Amino acid sequence: MSYTIEQIAQALGATAFGAADLEIDGVAEPADATARDLALAMKPEYAETLGQGAARAAMVWEGADWQALGLEAAIVAPRPRYVMSGLTTLFDPGQGWDTGIHPTAVVHETASLGADVSVGPLSVIGPGAQIGAGTVIGPQCFVGTEARIGKGGFLREGVRIAARVQIGDRFIAQPGCVVGGDGFSYVTPETSGVEAARATLGDQGDTQAQSWTRIHSLGGVEIGDDVELGSNCTIDRGTIRSTRIGNGTKIDNLVMIGHNVQIGTNSLLCGHVGIAGSARIGNNVVLAGQTGVSDNIFVGDNVIAGGATVILSNVPAGRVVLGYPAMKMDTTMEVFKGLRRLKRLFNDVAELKKTVSNSRQSD
Repeated sequence: MSYTIEQIAQALGATAFGAADLEIDGVAEPADATARDLALAMKPEYAETLGQGAARAAMVWEGADWQALGLEAAIVAPRPRYVMSGLTTLFDPGQGWDTGIHPTAVVHETASLGADVSVGPLSVIGPGAQIGAGTVIGPQCFVGTEARIGKGGFLREGVRIAARVQIGDRFIAQPGCVVGGDGFSYVTPETSGVEAARATLGDQGDTQAQSWTRIHSLGGVEIGDDVELGSNCTIDRGTIRSTRIGNGTKIDNLVMIGHNVQIGTNSLLCGHVGIAGSARIGNNVVLAGQTGVSDNIFVGDNVIAGGATVILSNVPAGRVVLGYPAMKMDTTMEVFKGLRRLKRLFNDVAELKKTVSNSRQSD
């Protein structure tokens, strides 16, 4: 897989300089680049290690003196990190899977597969399932009864799509993710200690130990177009209505989305995020790693939550929050500063007590 500098620049909508016919086989960090790699020297600090490698060409920032860096060719883009998307697409070697339906795959006779669909070894496509044209189902995957996956999808190893899940076009699922498991919904015959504690904010009352009875999940999961799911993330089906994920939303590894949750378009959920049942997440929301969202609350459009934030109440649109419980980020930073000063404050108070005590003794 080789491209000239000129071909790469044209594909990225960037500008080529120098030896535009130089052939490139791959991309690398500057210190690791070979003579046939395009070094990613997109900032001056990255370019400092070019001399440790053997790169003849690099992706550089606007205004860079690429010749002074010892390069024979360079590619310049207004936003180098953005063109990384196209660059990595060009050089992605894929997973090396065969095309077509593998002999060990089990495809139900009532399933519908579009043109150029591939199904890998030991995968199962259930009754009435619909797979859109060009979708690739990797090895050991499962697509349940009457589930639908749109065009151009890509399921990595061991993905599980449960019955009646509805997924749009260009869906990507990384290894081991599960879509459409039952929600975590249980109820006791009488008021439980959890319900009493929630109503009173702490007092369980005279409730007795009770067994938990399952509430079945009759709803489904509906996922829009251009959604991506990370490895081992899980999305539960709804109890009555469906759990919904909007177009363009990206979900990282080990994210847990509970039953009935509604997530808008183009939101970003980073690793270890957990969203409890019936929460509503708006459009263009960013939840950094380990953020937790309580049940039955809403997070407005364009909210950003910093890492390890715990959201226990509604968050209005556009707010940037941090901490446990979630507060405006600047407020949380002031709280953190105050915590760091506590030891000094305690020492100051102890000294003041000594001074007052000595003063009283001298009187």
